[in-house]
Amino acid sequence: MAYGRIAFLSADVPAARDAAARLVALYGNANADDADVIVALGGDGFMLETLHRFMDRKVPVYGMHRGSVGFLMNNYEQDALPKRLAEAQKVHLRPLNMAVETVDGKVSRALAINEVSLLRQTRQAAKIRIKVDGVTRLEELICDGVLVATPAGSTAYNLSAHGPIIPIGSNLVALTPISAFRPRRWRGALLPSSAHVTFEILEAEKRPVSAVADYTEVRDVKSVEITEDTAHSLTLLFDAEHNLEERIVREQFLP
Repeated sequence: MAYGRIAFLSADVPAARDAAARLVALYGNANADDADVIVALGGDGFMLETLHRFMDRKVPVYGMHRGSVGFLMNNYEQDALPKRLAEAQKVHLRPLNMAVETVDGKVSRALAINEVSLLRQTRQAAKIRIKVDGVTRLEELICDGVLVATPAGSTAYNLSAHGPIIPIGSNLVALTPISAFRPRRWRGALLPSSAHVTFEILEAEKRPVSAVADYTEVRDVKSVEITEDTAHSLTLLFDAEHNLEERIVREQFLP
């Protein structure tokens, strides 16, 4: 598919800004609010920011690596960009919806493309009850935290917490404990992406917990509900040789 109007956005780092200037000189720069495709220059963090910013537009985003971590990015090359965009493969992602109630009764919501994570706020371990589709599956998890990751986020924080890597298109999410103390041998679970996950914070005032959806944080939470957000579908573009699904499969065989 050919894309006529290309918008270039860059992270606020020299490598990304310089790359954007060179690409704009070669191809021009459309307004991001009505472009046919957005080219994001930076790392995975900037890619997440871009996807969040234009989530309601449903515009495809093509990333080029000019930052630190580039799992969601293509290699940076400035030549023949329109051809690369036209031949790029599409990957569709759905975010997670996080609904949080705090100990003072406030309710807030946020969307997560990578993961929703719960983290202890103090020196004391968190105590968390876990329900899936209304059924209590773990009465009490004593831990540093717990997270729910999408396939795209399964290679990020989830992998660092020893969670499973999930292939794109598998319609699964990972439920992964972070430094579980009890039950010590529980390593988490794979759930259908349609699952409704509820975390209830036990002793919430004594053992405060924060909830984070990508980079949106809510502190002193009482309960957190996580569901698949069916209202949004995100489209990422990848060069055939850097297909995201292939990267996720390959990641599972790295030493």
